[in-house]
Amino acid sequence: MQRLGRALKAGLFSSGGNITHTPGYGALISLGLLNHLTGLNKSSEDIAAVNEYRESLCRTGRFLTFAGGGALIGSRLRQDPGQRVALRLVSETNEGIVVSGKVQMHTTTPFAEDVLITSRDELPPGSGRWPWILLPINAPGVRVVARRTAARHPNPFLSPLSSRFDELDALLWLKDVFIPRERVFAGELLDRTKRHSLVSWLLWHHNYGWLAKAELTLGLGLALAEVMGLKQNTATIEQLVDLAVAVQTSRTCIAAAELDPEITASGHALPGQAHLAAAAVNIFKSRQRMAETLRSLPGSSLINAPADTDFADPVMAAELEDAFGGGGYTALQRAALLQLAWDHVSSGLDGRESAFELNASGGMTAWRARLRTWFQDYNGLANGVQQFLGVELPEMDLTSLQSGPSERPRQVLPPS
Repeated sequence: MQRLGRALKAGLFSSGGNITHTPGYGALISLGLLNHLTGLNKSSEDIAAVNEYRESLCRTGRFLTFAGGGALIGSRLRQDPGQRVALRLVSETNEGIVVSGKVQMHTTTPFAEDVLITSRDELPPGSGRWPWILLPINAPGVRVVARRTAARHPNPFLSPLSSRFDELDALLWLKDVFIPRERVFAGELLDRTKRHSLVSWLLWHHNYGWLAKAELTLGLGLALAEVMGLKQNTATIEQLVDLAVAVQTSRTCIAAAELDPEITASGHALPGQAHLAAAAVNIFKSRQRMAETLRSLPGSSLINAPADTDFADPVMAAELEDAFGGGGYTALQRAALLQLAWDHVSSGLDGRESAFELNASGGMTAWRARLRTWFQDYNGLANGVQQFLGVELPEMDLTSLQSGPSERPRQVLPPS
């Protein structure tokens, strides 16, 4: 697990956390599917089908992504409650099912080959069945509708990250799509606050992605302190220490998750979920503060840094060298670092990533709910106070704290 973690970290840092799905992402999805169905005591046929699919991923290298199966806003605002669904069961035979509908946001689908869709709706309504389906992206009747590209400058010098790492998010539209029986599984209404769920390994992967972004922020802060002549400045040092504390806190939580694993129903080691929740809460508390720190650290030079094309004119190049050069660095070198920092924390790419994580993982509210549910020591700590008292207390039971609200989509109702 630690070796896999180091591999994830290396791959994710190479994009500054801006490619959220590494090649191993699909393997973690299929592992979560196997574990979840095993925990639900599903049929041996379902388990065998998942194992066969996992092995096929190994053989072929096919890329699998995941969609939570939520309905789009237009569907959720329909007057008829029975129509407020993402997917509809058109027909069903022994060979498989035919579905239609529109599924809300998921990422990398324009580059993926398969997608796992977990239905949030009973199919058919009132049946108590929540089918989970493995769907080839190129299946007849499937349409991928990608969002617009993030705003960025066409000059890669001014957009060193956003010109390379605009990871496309998409909607998935299905019209009379056939799913063979061996790719349809008897799932449930997915609740990601469950301790061992479909997405448990993905939460590990997500935290490494957020750590990669935080480490790039710290790395840029350190480089700017050197290049801008600020490494002896007391206020700058305090800013760098704050960045380092946020980074190291997540590093420590992820290391603890790998060194204190849990064993799943399928017999696999799973990074400690409470440790991962603590890492995520740390990132969500720190992310905006870290970005603001990096925006302020180099001063107004971050806003006024020149482009490489500005140096084409000899007269302008000489003036820019006078304005931005010196201290062991050329004006072009200093400008390149400033433009990288700008693209990292002040561009459309940064805004997309922030908005995506707030929706895809539920943001701080969802992660606090997960930690509340997964924390195991409520009773032990409360009753441990007894040893310091001179009177006896009844046994205290605080397990109700773990039964907070489950992670469910927000209710959207049409106007009456």
